Parts: sequence; C-alpha cells; structure tokens
Amino acid sequence: MPARISPFPPAAPHDDRWHWRTLWQAPHRLGFAAAMAVLLVASLWWGWMLLLRVWPLGLPSLRLAPILVHGVVMTLGFIPLFVAGFQFTAGPKWLAVAAPPAQALLPPVVLQLAGWLAWLFGGHWGMGWAVPGLALAATGQAWVAARFTVLLRCSRVEDRWHAAIIAVAAWMGVVHLVALALALMGEAIPLALVVVRSAVWLYVIPVFVAALHRLVPFFTSSALPMVEVWRPWWVLIVLLAAAVAEATFEWGGWLQGQGPSRGWMLSRGLFELVVGSIVLWLALVWGLVQALSIRLLAMLHLGVLWLGLAYCLLGAAQLLGLRQGVPLLGLGAWHALTMGFVGSILYAMVTRVSCGHGGRKLLADDATWWGFWALQLAVVLRVGSAAWPNESLGLLLAMLVWLGALGPWGVRLLSWYGRPRPDGRPG
Repeated sequence: MPARISPFPPAAPHDDRWHWRTLWQAPHRLGFAAAMAVLLVASLWWGWMLLLRVWPLGLPSLRLAPILVHGVVMTLGFIPLFVAGFQFTAGPKWLAVAAPPAQALLPPVVLQLAGWLAWLFGGHWGMGWAVPGLALAATGQAWVAARFTVLLRCSRVEDRWHAAIIAVAAWMGVVHLVALALALMGEAIPLALVVVRSAVWLYVIPVFVAALHRLVPFFTSSALPMVEVWRPWWVLIVLLAAAVAEATFEWGGWLQGQGPSRGWMLSRGLFELVVGSIVLWLALVWGLVQALSIRLLAMLHLGVLWLGLAYCLLGAAQLLGLRQGVPLLGLGAWHALTMGFVGSILYAMVTRVSCGHGGRKLLADDATWWGFWALQLAVVLRVGSAAWPNESLGLLLAMLVWLGALGPWGVRLLSWYGRPRPDGRPG
C-alpha cells in the first residue's frame, strides 16, 4: 500500500539553544539573569578578598575598604534586580493592569549592571569609578521604580497596599544609593557604612515582609488546605514599624559619636528580642511545621524563621555586650538577617518564580533542596565565625560553602533564562 501523506506540515523542531534575546521574553528572565550575574561575581570577588586574608599571596591595590564594597553590592546590587524581575511578574497581576514588555526593562537593567561593575572596579581603582557606578545604579533603579509607580497609579483594585509598600521601598533604595555616593564624595566612610545598614531596614526588609505577608499564607493554604489564610494587617504594620525602628536605632547610634550608650543598647536589645519572639510565633501560626513536608514551601517558611532568629540574635548581641559597650557576636547576628532571612527567601522565591513562569514543575528537586541546605550551613558558619580561633578562616569557610550552594544553583537558573520554555508556551 502507498504511504499515507499527512495533510498537516511537520511540526517545527523545538529550539532549545541558549540565546540572549530569550532573556527579554519575560521580566523575570531579564531581571533574574542580571541579578544572578551580579550575585555570582560579587560573591567570587568577596571570596577572593577573604582568601587573601588567610593566605596573603600578594594583596591587590585597594582604594576602598573591602567591607564597604562588599556590604553595598550585597545590599543594593543584586537584590533590586531580583525585585525588578518579581515586581513586573507578580505586580501587574496584583494590580490588574497590563504588564509592560520585558524589553522596557532592558535600559535600566543595563545601567545597573554597568554601575555595579564600575563599583567593584572602584574598590581597587578609586572614587573615579565607584561614585559614577553608584550614580548609574541609582539611575537604573529610579527608572524601574518610576515604571512600577506608573502601574500602581493606573490600578483600580482595592488592595494596592503590598504593591505600594514595595514601590515606596524601591524609592528608598534610590535615596540610599544617592546618600552613599554623597558620603563617598565627602570621604565619610563611617557614614557610608550606616547608610548600608539603613538601606537594609528601609529598603530590603520592607520589600520582603510585604511580599511574604501577601504570598506565604496564600501559598501555604493552596498547598495545605488544612491551614487557613491568615494575614491580618496588624502583622504587616508591626513588621514594617520594627524595620523603621531599627533604622532609627542605626542612625541614633551613629549620631551619638563614640558609640551608643548602654541605655541605648539595653533598649534596642529588649526591643529586638520582643520583635523576634513575635516573628517566631508568626512562623508557627503561618504553618511552619505543616509546610516542612513540601520542599518548595518549606524553604519559604524556614526563611521566615530566620527573620525571627535574626532579631533574637541581634537583641542578644546588644544585651551580652552591655558591659563592654559594644555588641557581641561581631557581624554574625547581622548575617543571620542578611544571609539567613534574605538569602533563604531569595533562594526560595527565585526558584519558585523560575519554575512556575518557566514552564517547569513547581517543585524543588534534589539539587535545589540540598543547595538550600548548603546555604543554611553557610549561614550557621558565618553566624558562628566570631567564635573560631581564627575568625578569618571561619569567614573563608562560610564563603566557600556559600559559593558551593549558590554557584551551581545560579548557573543552572541562568541556563534556564536564556532558553525557551520546555512546554513551548511563550514567556
């Protein structure tokens, strides 16, 4: 019998090759890819600095304090780019408005990439690179904040509060970048360090707690119907007020000149212990124990747990240091907040968005799951590094574990962003 001829043309083969143009097919692809590049480069640079502390094989020329370069890029470098990818993926749905094309984010993203590259060069080559780098980053972030503010103003939905908090926080990030540039121009390094800590409290924490207040109860109830959606407004108000109070403590301590008084440290320590206790209770109410059975959900809840632990550690550091007049634990308690809370939530949310909006199963496979636990080990090592006989060696070990956790994860997700969705759908 003659072969039957199909009336339909053969399907075009699926092109799975990585290409730059695929990055601007969806906002999360472009924002997350840029953020991941900054995160990995900044982490490798800091690992190099820590390695040279332990084995000074030939120190590079440094024009800025490495701790400042590190603190700025890890606070205001990759986080705004991750947030931009999230803002223009979830934000239009929250606000019921049309999403701008991903290509509209390309100019501000390129400005921020160029700015943070210049900033890292500025650590070695001086203010002529560092200050323009901050200016480029501030311009790019202001551009993104303005685009999101336009979406917010166009929305007619009743609940715009979470998006509004993120929009205001984005502008606070811009303000802190400008303040950093001005502090560096005046060679006021102690002031610049205070600005970095203030940016964590007034930019990073409000963005994260607003997103978590909206999403964690919803995600938990969707996966675990026995857990009700519980997100009263007072919880969000308390978390935001606590962040503003922490920024006030930072600036008040700096204004005291020679360091905060013991009364100031006592007040701050007790306040942080109370807030930490509230957050730990909140983690349990939101279903921490029940969520442990679902990997992708467990990562989010463990991130919330780190927020409560970080506040408690910060408070303990203040109270234990009353006699010496200086908080104990070094920067360990601070890294429980930044590496533990912010790092865990970023890992969980970026994985979730990359899977859900990338045509992949919404789950954490073994590589993702054990990478998350490697991240937890890095946090524990960093928090406890001050107790090591050789603190520099403890810091280096924590950094190596951090790179071991985030390096494979980041490279894997970068390979996703430049390839079409495996399900063949657009986006």
